[in-house]
Amino acid sequence: MAKTKWRKYGLKSSNNGDGTVGKALEVLDMVASFERPIRFSELLEASPYPKATLYRLVQTLTNQRMLSYDPESQYYRLGIRLVKLAHVAWASSSIAPVVRPHIDALSRDLGEVVHLAQLDNAQVLYIDKRNAGETIPMYSQAGKVGPAYCTGVGKTMMAFLPKDELDEIVSQQSFHRFTPKTLADAESLKAELQAIRDRGYGFDDEEHEPEIICVALPLLSSSGRVLGGISVTSTTNKTDLNGLASFVPRMREAARDIQEEVQNWRFPDQTFTK
Repeated sequence: MAKTKWRKYGLKSSNNGDGTVGKALEVLDMVASFERPIRFSELLEASPYPKATLYRLVQTLTNQRMLSYDPESQYYRLGIRLVKLAHVAWASSSIAPVVRPHIDALSRDLGEVVHLAQLDNAQVLYIDKRNAGETIPMYSQAGKVGPAYCTGVGKTMMAFLPKDELDEIVSQQSFHRFTPKTLADAESLKAELQAIRDRGYGFDDEEHEPEIICVALPLLSSSGRVLGGISVTSTTNKTDLNGLASFVPRMREAARDIQEEVQNWRFPDQTFTK
C-alpha cells in the first residue's frame, strides 16, 4: 500500500535530489496525502526513507511547527505554521483572488461546479472551487492535487505548454488506471493533447472518477504562457459531453475577462528590476 501511495496523484515515485529540504517537503506531502492525522508507523510504511532518517525529518518539521504532534493520541498532522503559509500563498502567489469573482459568476450562470487550477510540477493543484445548486460528491477540492493526465483541466493546461515542458511532465505521469476510460500511456495522452490544442478546450470523460465529466479551458498570458485553467464539472446523470460543450462560449467569455485582469497581476514570469 505504502510505496504506491504516490500513485494517488498519478505520479511516478520521486527521486529527490534537493537534499534535506527536498526530503522534508516530501514528508509534508506524504502527511498531507493521508488527509487525516496519522501515526509515525503509517508514515514509515508510506515513506521511501529509513526509519532513522524519517524520524529526524519529522522531528525537525515538528520543531519548526510545520507538523504538530499530539503525545496523547500519538498522531501527527499538518502544523499551524504551514496553514499560515498556505493562506499567504493563496492570497499572494496564486491567481485565485483575482479569478474568484469571474468563476463565481460562471458557476451561477451555468448552474454547475466550476474549478480553478494551476499546474504544480506534473500535477494539478486545485486552487478554488465554486458550487452552484446541489453539490456533486467528487475528489477535487481547493488545496488538493490530482493527476494531470486524466483530468480535464490538467490535460487542457498540458496541451498548451511548450514542447520541452510538456515532454518532461508526460514523462512523470504514472498512467495508473482509475477507471476503464483512463488514458493508459504517453502516446494516447499526446494524441488527446493534440486534439485539445486543435479545438481549444478539453474534456474529462469519466477518466478520473466514474460518472464525473467536465469541460475545461486554459488561461493564457498575452505571450501564451499557461497561467492556469478553468473547468465546468457535472455528472453523466445530468448531462453529457455535448451538453458540456455548449458551455464553451460562456467559458471563453469568462476566460477572456480573467486573462485581461490577470495581465496586471504579478505573475512569476514578470521581470522585476531593483
